[in-house]
This record gives sequence, structure tokens and C-alpha cells, in this order.
Amino acid sequence: MPAGLRILAFVLALLGPGTALVAVAPAALAQEQAEEIDYARWEAVASRAEGVLEEMRASDVALEGLRAELADWRARFLAAQSVNQTRVDTLRSQLQALGPAPADGEMESPEIAARRADLEAQLARLEAPRLKAEEAYSRADGLIREIDTIIRERQARRLLTLGPSPLDPALWPKAWDIFTAFPVDVGKEIAAAWASDAQKRQMRDRLPEIIFYLVVALVLLLRGHRWMERLTGRYRRGTSAVARGFYGFLISLGQVALPVVGIYAFVQALFASGLLGFRGEIVAEALPVLGLGYFGARWLALRLFPADPDMPTPFRLPPGQGREARAHAALLGLLWGLERLLDNIISFERLSEEMDAALNFPLLLAGGVLLLRLGRLLHRCEPEEAAVEGATHEHDLRSRMVRAVGRILTALGIIAPLAGAVGYLSLATVVVYPTILTLGLLGLLVVIGGVLRDGYALVARISEEEARNALVPVLVNFTLFLASTPLFALIWGARVSDLTELWTRFLEGITIGDTRISPSDFLTFVAVFAVGYVLTRMVQATLRNSILPRTRIDPGGQNAIESGVGYLGIFLAAVIAITTAGIDLSSLAIVAGALSVGIGFGLQNIVSNFVSGIILLIERPISEGDWIEVGGQQGYVRDISVRSTRIETFDRTDVIVPNADLISGPVTNYTRGNLVGRAVIGVGVAYGTDTRKVEKILREIAQAHPMVSTDPPPGVHLVRFGADALEFEIRAILRDVNYVLSVRSDINHEIVRRFAEEGIEIPFAQRDIWLRNPEALRAVAEKPTEGDRNA
Repeated sequence: MPAGLRILAFVLALLGPGTALVAVAPAALAQEQAEEIDYARWEAVASRAEGVLEEMRASDVALEGLRAELADWRARFLAAQSVNQTRVDTLRSQLQALGPAPADGEMESPEIAARRADLEAQLARLEAPRLKAEEAYSRADGLIREIDTIIRERQARRLLTLGPSPLDPALWPKAWDIFTAFPVDVGKEIAAAWASDAQKRQMRDRLPEIIFYLVVALVLLLRGHRWMERLTGRYRRGTSAVARGFYGFLISLGQVALPVVGIYAFVQALFASGLLGFRGEIVAEALPVLGLGYFGARWLALRLFPADPDMPTPFRLPPGQGREARAHAALLGLLWGLERLLDNIISFERLSEEMDAALNFPLLLAGGVLLLRLGRLLHRCEPEEAAVEGATHEHDLRSRMVRAVGRILTALGIIAPLAGAVGYLSLATVVVYPTILTLGLLGLLVVIGGVLRDGYALVARISEEEARNALVPVLVNFTLFLASTPLFALIWGARVSDLTELWTRFLEGITIGDTRISPSDFLTFVAVFAVGYVLTRMVQATLRNSILPRTRIDPGGQNAIESGVGYLGIFLAAVIAITTAGIDLSSLAIVAGALSVGIGFGLQNIVSNFVSGIILLIERPISEGDWIEVGGQQGYVRDISVRSTRIETFDRTDVIVPNADLISGPVTNYTRGNLVGRAVIGVGVAYGTDTRKVEKILREIAQAHPMVSTDPPPGVHLVRFGADALEFEIRAILRDVNYVLSVRSDINHEIVRRFAEEGIEIPFAQRDIWLRNPEALRAVAEKPTEGDRNA
């Protein structure tokens, strides 16, 4: 099946009722489906499928049809597995409430025994449909897996089968005759239809319709492209670069749409004339595909390698090579359309494998040459962002990726024609044409990524450079690339059933113990948890801005209440989300217990810090704004989180302290409870100074400072007889210990001033040097040296 048809079938499969039923079917619908399941009919279908697989003679088309039938049955069985699940859970809870069944030899109350037997009978009766559906589901799933394995093995065998070589000269004359005879046969069909009087009357009756289609086709094909170019050029004047990029993209789509609509109108005119025979219809039906391939590739090349140097471009080619790249891309699109046409002709004429090889090889050779030349151009290409000075690592990575794509194209352009020439035509075909489609899809993703970035810049009202560095366009482009992965898979030969199988497995979810977690359960959990998280943040904001400021609770207590409400709200949101999603955590208890051992060893420090953070919020030995000292670091507490505490030092640097250190180690809190603190200021005076006078002066200085508390009054003490001075200390209680440095500085300045007025000396360290035997040193200095004697 061609890649385009596979993509269409995949989209239809995703939108089909079976998939939607598996995704969103409620319990009532599952109950209804389970009652409608005809297991006798299923047995007949399963037996027939097993017989087909044993014989191994069915074609791929027949196997695909059988697989689709089995997949439909499997979807029914999956939905039936949830029948009576709520009632089953209730019965199990009732049995658990009765306690474990008595062991052999033990007696149980007759009422309890009767009730237990009744509940077990009800449970067995309700579980019977589910168990039957599970068995049938396993059988259908196994048959589907066997069919997938057979089809994949056949595909691999066909790719590696050596066929006739198209280089055999004996094939060329017959291939040429077929190539030239087909248009002659088309002409004969048209001439035969023209000679028919009935056909002429039909043409006369539909002549206005034919003329209308022909006029539309001629106008759009001859003038449509020029109209789009004029419209694009007119819009570029007077607009910003971002607006030109976004709206220019929308307008440029007409460069593809108008010519393709013109070709379609021409085809409708041909069909309306009634002149086409079977072969003519094959050509006419292929014309829109040819037009879409050529004009689409040409438009894409113009977006990637624009002819106008003022237009934004995602890639930059050396001067003069952009035109060559555009021509190669347009020819590759045309080549893809011609291959579709040739494939239809070969199927219609029922040509042999030898003629298939001889007719397809020229297109393969042309495709290899175009890929080779385009690969060499891309190898010399670099992204626009990487061409400017100061390119980032991201741009350098993108440049390397483009060059890597160029090298791959160069290699494939050589290998594919050689493989086809040897006789591996299927392998060469699988390499060349999917590569062309892959290049087109990659280029389209690059163009759409640029358009989305420009659209984000317009909506956010930011510049193009800011949009390039924004996170939102990157996330959107990454999501777009992930969403396109099924298209890449279909291009490279993946079957629609392969992707729908992956989608089915995804919808089934994962089974852990007796619990099945499906995507719908996960989405329910995410939605409920998100609502709970938002409500928690709203309550925190209300407490922080409206309620707590009106109370007498200190800021540290307010922060503790706010944080506690946040943790409690998130915990409740998680519990409610799990309960709403229907996830049974009891079956996960053993797994969680096993994991908790490893987590306990690996994350014990983190858990310790977490518990310490909770203790800090409850006991509140420190609060935000406190001046503390821990581990040799002093500063103000700026933030207390659940794992660590941030301290801002006096150097305006942040120190992150684990909460466990604040709980297990000594912490000095200078401002806990109040701001009162003591300042100790030392000063020395010379020996011989009146100490009582010094004591009086220092006390007057301390009492005169406004920050010094008078109750208790400051004290002045002669603390020691130092080596160079009599040492005094002022010990004063400050009203706000945060100003201890400024108070110490003010008092020191005042001490210097008052001591100078009173003539009191503040000594500094002095040393007297005594020389022993100075006469010996004088004799040595007067003794003549050897140099003096020589002189």
C-alpha cells in the first residue's frame, strides 16, 4: 500500500468507533457489549483463523482482513472485562470484612459460614463473564500476534529477494515497446469514444460544464501562481519581519492550492467529456497526485531556500546554489508522482517482474542522482542562526544534523541505484521513495516550526529574536515532531495495523498485580490532581494576602501555616485523585514495600531533610528574617523549604543549609523571640592612667548612645592587665542587635574623641631592643676586610 493511503487509513482507524469505544466506553456500555457477545460465533471465527494460519497460503490482503476482524473481537473482549467490576469489588470487601476463612478443623458461626458461602457464590457468578472475556481476549491477541509475525516475515523476505536485473539488454526493447504503446492505447481509446455518436451527444449536453472546468483550470494554472506572488509581495511592504513570516506562509499556501485545484478542474473536464477509457482514467486520476507532488515540493523548496534574499530562511546555502536546490526538490516531488502513475500502469497491464524492473529502474536512477546532488548541497548548508557570529551550541548542533542528513542522502543516492541494478528492486524502491517523502515531511516540520514561532511572537508581542529563545515554541515544535512519528513510520513501510496495535496497547494501559492503569485513569488522576493543586494554591494565596496579615501571628508563624496548608493540600489532592481514578493501591503494597527498602537506603538523606523541614515548620526554632549562625555561617534566614533553608550572609551571598543540619547541629539564633542583644566593645589605655576616670568616661559614652538600653544599664569593666595596655570592656544591651556593628563603630569614634580631649593615651604595641656587648660589635665593624688589605 502506498504511504499516502497508509496515512489516510491510519487517521481513519484512530477516528473509528472501535478505538473510541475502547478509550471512553463507560461501564454501562461495557455491560451491554458483554451481553451481546456471541461466543459461538467467536469460536467459529477463531477456528477459521487458526486454520488459515496453519495452511500459510492466504495473501497479505486476506490476512489483513482477518486481522481486522480479530481486532474487533478483541476490543469487545477488553470492554467486557470491566463488567460488574463495581459489584465485584463490593463483594470482595464484604468477604474481607468477614475475616479469613477458617482453617481445617476450625469451626465458624453458622450465620457467618452461610453468609460467606452466599457471597462467594455471588462473586463466582459475577466473575464468570469477566474470566471468559479474559480467556477469549488472550486467544484473539495471540492470533493477531501470529498474523503480524507472518506479514512482517513476508515483507522482509520480499525486500531481500534477488530479482531480475534491469541492466539486461534483452529487456530493453520490450520495455520500450510497452512505454510507447501505452500513450498510443490512450489515444485509441479517445478516438474510439470520439467516433461514437452517443458520446458526442453526451459531450454536447455537458458542454457548459466542460467549458467551465477548462476555464477554471486554465486561469488557475496560468495565472494562479503569479497572483500569489503579487499578493505576497504586496503584503511584505510595511509589515514587520514576524508578520511577514506568519502571514506570508498562509498566503503562500495558495501557490500549491491554486495549481492543484486547476489540475483537478482539468481532470473533471476530461471525465465530463466521457472520452477517457480505462487507461486514460488511470492517467487522469494520477494528474492531481503529480501536481501535488511537483507544486508541493516546489513550494516547500521556496520556503526552505527562498529566491528572495530578504525573506527569512531556516537554512543558508552558498551563493548561487539555492536555485539548484529548489530545482532538485521540485523534480523529486514530480518523480514521486510519476512513480505512483507507473505503479498503477504496471498493475493495470499486469506486467511481469522483468518489465516492472526495466520500467522502474530509470525512475530509481533519476531519484538516486537527485538525492546525491541534493545531499551534496545540504552538506554545504548551515542553519540561518548558525551563520551569524556568536552562534549557540544549539545552532551548532542543528548545523551538524543538516550536514549529517546531507551525508545520508549522498550515501543513499549511490547505494539505492546500485541495489536496483543488481536486482534488489524492492529494496531500492523502499529506500528511494520513502527518503523523498521523509525529506518532504522534515522540511514541512521545519517550515511549520518557524510559522508557529512567528505566530507566538505575534500573540506575545515580542521580537523575533526573543521568540527564538522562548521555551513555548520549542515545546510546541517538540510536540509536533512527536506527533509526526506515526507518519514517518507509515512512510517507511509500517502497516496501519501496526500503529493501531500500538494505540490499542496504549489504551489498554499497564497491569500491576490485579490493577490495570489505563490512559483514561491516568488522565482522570492528572485532571483531579491539577484541580486540587490549583485550589491549594488559591487557599494559600488567600491566607497569605487576606487572612494571616490581619492576625497577630508573627511572620514566621504565618509562613509555617501557609507551607503546612500547601503540603496538606497537595497530599489530599493526590489521595483524592487516586481514589477518583479508581486505582487500587492495595495490590501495589508489596511492590511499594520492596521499593521502599531501596528508596530508604538511596534517599535517606533526602527523607531526613524532608522530616527535618516539617519539624522546623512545626516547632519553629527559626523563622524567616532571623539572624542565625550555623556551621560557621552567619546571616538572615530568607526561605525555609521542605528540604533546605536558604540563608543570606552579610556578604549578600546565599548559603543553602540542609534542614537536617538545623535540627541535629547547634544553631545560634540572635533574634529569636526578640531583637535585644549584647555588644562588647574593648579598648586599652596606657599604664599610669587614672582607671576610675577611664571607667567614668566609657560609661558616659555608652549611656549617651540611643541604641543602648538603660535597663539594665551598660557596664564598664577593667578586664585585664595587658602586655601593652590596661584593657577595658563596655558591655551594653542593645535594643536591636541587628545594629551591633553600627553601634560598635559609633562608640569607638566617641572613645577616640573623648580620650583625645581628656589626654588619655591609647597605646599601641612597642618593643625596646637591648644590645649585649656593644663594644664587641664595634670591634667587628672596625676590623678591615680581605678586600681592604689587597687594596
